[in-house]
Amino acid sequence: MKNINSLYPKDKAQMYKLLLAQMKELLEGEHNVTANLSNVSALLNEALEDINWVGFYLINADELILGPFQGKVACVHIAIGRGVCGTAVQQDKTQLVEDVHLFPGHIACDSASNSELVIPLRSKGKVVGVLDIDSPSIGRFDVVDASELEKIAKVIEDACEW
Repeated sequence: MKNINSLYPKDKAQMYKLLLAQMKELLEGEHNVTANLSNVSALLNEALEDINWVGFYLINADELILGPFQGKVACVHIAIGRGVCGTAVQQDKTQLVEDVHLFPGHIACDSASNSELVIPLRSKGKVVGVLDIDSPSIGRFDVVDASELEKIAKVIEDACEW
């Protein structure tokens, strides 16, 4: 079986440029949140190297609830302000964590995860959920990943009817 990751350029800037274009095409004309988040998590899982989980948590009442994802089973409920995802919501700010074991209150849904990138998703200026990406490698994500995936998050925000 062919490795999908090998179809993407090794140059990070080029890879994200292609991924952003694919994301726009994939979501064009579709507004259903579940369908879009399912396809986005599948595409990101295929495109991004050295990750072991990618998916979404959505705000429901006063907590985050597991949404569409790719990877091993995950925590279903996360309190706002708890862990990396809950902190991203509470601060309304991307969380780039080089080593999750040094993050106060980290929730270890998968003990193989060592670094994490969490990006808030917004609708009408309000956080409605997060894009969460985990890696088994310490320091897997950098500011380029964060910036480029924030652009992808914006495409998701604009495509969905929240």
